[in-house]
Amino acid sequence: MMRRAVFLDRDGTINPDSGYIDSPEKISLFPAARSGLRLLYQHNYLLFVVTNQSGVGRGYFPESALEPIHRKLSSEIEREGAKLTEIVYCPHHPDDRCECRKPSPYLVFRLADRYEIDLAGSFFIGDKISDILTGKNAGCGSILLAEHSQLPGLREMKEWLEPDYIAPDLHQAARWIVGEGSVEESNQ
Repeated sequence: MMRRAVFLDRDGTINPDSGYIDSPEKISLFPAARSGLRLLYQHNYLLFVVTNQSGVGRGYFPESALEPIHRKLSSEIEREGAKLTEIVYCPHHPDDRCECRKPSPYLVFRLADRYEIDLAGSFFIGDKISDILTGKNAGCGSILLAEHSQLPGLREMKEWLEPDYIAPDLHQAARWIVGEGSVEESNQ
């Protein structure tokens, strides 16, 4: 039986994007991420984090620094009544032209194969256009987290790609996925 999943960007989606996070002390969840992840988990979505971590490739911190960061992230999410199935990341520099850096769907495809995920019934949520493109490249629904005031600037970017839904935070995105929100709530 194929399962449904939600693939999530990390920085700016689940936790504040405070630059290159190189220690567990710098990880904290957005309040709306806490309730949003719990809601998705209660509706039987597998939860995955798919993140670019170019700080490793840039030499800002070693790859080994990611394990304690992700362990704390998982622990914080479990305290909220949800559970991440897996966290995957691209550690490469953007100039490396690797196959795993978002917006490539490579990491999503690997997870889909491993966990028998129905990509057409799944979603990718993130705060950047590259996240939307990753979701679309993988055949998932795509949700952009953005405030209404950010949209005019985002829509003027040459990379702009219309997501399936725009939400101000992860809680509202989760409500839309599970059918508790309405399309009218979208900032589209």
